[in-house]
Amino acid sequence: MALAEETKHVVAQFEYTDEDVNKGVQEFLRQMHEGLEHDGTSLSQIPTYVTGVPNGTEKGLYLAVDLGGTNFRVCSIHLNGDTTFNLTYSKVAIPKELMTAKTANELFGFLAKQIELFLKIHHGDHFEAHVRRRQTISTPEGYRDEQIFRLGFTFSFPVQQFGINKGTLMRWTKGFDIPDAIGKDVCALLQQEIDLLRLPVKVAALVNDTVGTLMARSYTSPGKTSTLLGAIFGTGTNGAYVEKLENIKKPVEGEYDQTTGLMVVNTEWGSFDNQLNILPNTPYDRELDEKSVNPGIQMFEKRVSGMFLGEIVRLVIVDMLKDTDVALFRDDNSSQNDWKSTTTIAPESGIFRQWGLDSSIMSIAAADNTPDLSTLRQELEKQLHIYSASLEDTLSFKSVANAVGRRAARLSAVALGAIVLQSGKLTETPDEPIDIGVDGSLVEHYPFFRDMIYETLAAVDGIGPDGAKRIRIGIAKDGSGVGAALIALVAANMESKGAVDYLTYVRHGASQKIENAILEEIEDAAAATTVA
Repeated sequence: MALAEETKHVVAQFEYTDEDVNKGVQEFLRQMHEGLEHDGTSLSQIPTYVTGVPNGTEKGLYLAVDLGGTNFRVCSIHLNGDTTFNLTYSKVAIPKELMTAKTANELFGFLAKQIELFLKIHHGDHFEAHVRRRQTISTPEGYRDEQIFRLGFTFSFPVQQFGINKGTLMRWTKGFDIPDAIGKDVCALLQQEIDLLRLPVKVAALVNDTVGTLMARSYTSPGKTSTLLGAIFGTGTNGAYVEKLENIKKPVEGEYDQTTGLMVVNTEWGSFDNQLNILPNTPYDRELDEKSVNPGIQMFEKRVSGMFLGEIVRLVIVDMLKDTDVALFRDDNSSQNDWKSTTTIAPESGIFRQWGLDSSIMSIAAADNTPDLSTLRQELEKQLHIYSASLEDTLSFKSVANAVGRRAARLSAVALGAIVLQSGKLTETPDEPIDIGVDGSLVEHYPFFRDMIYETLAAVDGIGPDGAKRIRIGIAKDGSGVGAALIALVAANMESKGAVDYLTYVRHGASQKIENAILEEIEDAAAATTVA
């Protein structure tokens, strides 16, 4: 009885009511506007220089590369123009010595070599048929480049972006440490090595994987409606959405296409409400934050993403284990256990180790509706070395895990709901669905995560049940592949427009020179007549 009461008490601490949700949405909107006005805010609201999203009719062959950690992936994506695509890829591990190379050229030279190998293996005929860019006046760069592969570069390290294919490395993470690359344009570093190999490839776009998710969903989503938002709910969490240019008040340096009136904005919402104005803050949240590598920041992510949810559950269970009156995973004798045994927790159990409880067990807990929770009990034994857990113990674990997961889903809806309201689409396009692309282990594998998001959206003031029915949340896979290729396509279209503008400029300049020369002749003739 004590265990049931304590479980109920703990679960109540993770309750996130409809009133809490609405306060969260209003605070999210406030911090969104703050981020659109100036830098240095909780929501960074980073302009991505991507000024349009695809509609599924785009065609062409594009390349994408993804340096996201210890592996490097090279893809070619053939867009078929009917919302479908064909993807070919290869993946190679980054040699450890290159992760701490003395110069940036060593790493980026290796990456360029992998691109060359990929082209020779998968696009041999096309590769051999390509000719090096020839001098011409067709573009400001002075090249004819109709036969060049455009490449989207997903680079999952902190960069300061100042153009669709320009961004300087701020710092390395994930075990990389090459000081020579800090402060340099990563696209230029890769392009330099590509050019040394004389490859017919242009690095056309620097890609954030969340923006790629948005693009991938917009290309593959059903119907004519373009996608508003791409979001990741996995190990980490983030979102990128389409914003009206007129709402971005802070200066956006560099070149971009202003004719669409739109700009994709990377929210970096993992750091939403670092100030804890409205985010829930249980003793377990506080303990997790204090013992993390980055206390005080990424406070939204620490309550929503898969990396942290398992640790929150672990901290709750450890706290309950300390209370001898509660008797969680503890039996005086076998008669107290429905399996007629006594529960044992091995000393090496992940329960006693920071990050020792993987969030995947939460999905198993949510999915197990068997009468005796046998699947979850087997998983407790397999993953956490908790042997012969009683039904009461297992039910308590399931309740705690479900409460933490449900709160994460409702907090996720805060971010989605705020962006839907910010877009104005509920009133501006009353008959069209509002499309959202999502990726990540939580939305893919956690049972009913999307259902809980929908349920929460219906409770948001300004959305309601009818508005929630218009919101369409669909899985968008491979943002770093097909999404990156689509951003390369957008960049190529911007280049084409730039080339047309350049030719117009040249023609206008030539006609202006002729006009000026004629005027000078007329003026000279008039002056001569006056003197005479």
